[in-house]
Amino acid sequence: MEEALKRALGTAVLRPTGHSGGGCISQGRSYDTTHSMVLLSCARRMFLGEMESLEAILKTQAVRVPKPIKVVELPGDNAVLLADLHLHNQQLREKIKKEGSIVGKGQGQMEVQFVDRFGFHTVTCCGYLPQVNNWHSDWVSFFARQRIQPQMDLIERSSETGIIYMFCFSPLQLKIPSFFSGIEIVPSLLHGDLWGGNVAEDDSGPVIFDPASFYGHSEYDLAIAGMFGGFDSAFYSAYHSKIPRITGFEKRLKLYQLFHYMNHWNHFGSGGYRRVFFKHYEKPCKTSWCLSQILPVWKTPD
Repeated sequence: MEEALKRALGTAVLRPTGHSGGGCISQGRSYDTTHSMVLLSCARRMFLGEMESLEAILKTQAVRVPKPIKVVELPGDNAVLLADLHLHNQQLREKIKKEGSIVGKGQGQMEVQFVDRFGFHTVTCCGYLPQVNNWHSDWVSFFARQRIQPQMDLIERSSETGIIYMFCFSPLQLKIPSFFSGIEIVPSLLHGDLWGGNVAEDDSGPVIFDPASFYGHSEYDLAIAGMFGGFDSAFYSAYHSKIPRITGFEKRLKLYQLFHYMNHWNHFGSGGYRRVFFKHYEKPCKTSWCLSQILPVWKTPD
């Protein structure tokens, strides 16, 4: 493996730094090379999408990310900057309106064009589950079909949990458009999995990594940012100083968190995520009847 990595990276030196890390999905290790220090991670299917995500964020020059080098075939199988990233595509639109032409390539910048749809040009992974990012002209249909429905479909396949598809998904589908009534959503380039473990800082400032990017609603990134410990109040104050909250923000945040709870359920089994799912499902969807029908059948543990 070491020789294959040296060839792929074009280095005569590949020396472990002794630093490693990762979550429950994959592990990464850092190495000194002839050119610089690099971080290597293993999981090809996931990192093809992650590499495309990093390259898309890198082009905006709004927030620092590790510069992706390549996906190597081996034997075997902080807040203001986030707001800048979310505003980048909208600012491109405003510039196009003013200039009447596509943004060109400026000195020291890579060419980036305004994106007027929701999706991404490749499949990405949130955890190890692939996310199809087919382009949609409106956010509601993208979120319902490309995020909520695939997670519900995975849950339905479980013999003990299939009942929720009938009782929960249909009412949820009908309610989703009401969360976005009267608001305009301009596609924002999102990180897609911005929990505390995917953010770091060095002497030059914040760095984000392990993205599962796509163009979507800027509020989506704040959902998982508030889960699993999350970020402090200063983070949200700084973010909302650039992108103010609009009516319905808290309800939409709960809706977006449903996706992440289902994603964790489908990664790690129902366990405690079943109870958490229904706790959060009831709040945005007001489905106490649905819960009263399902919970006795499931005998959900406390």
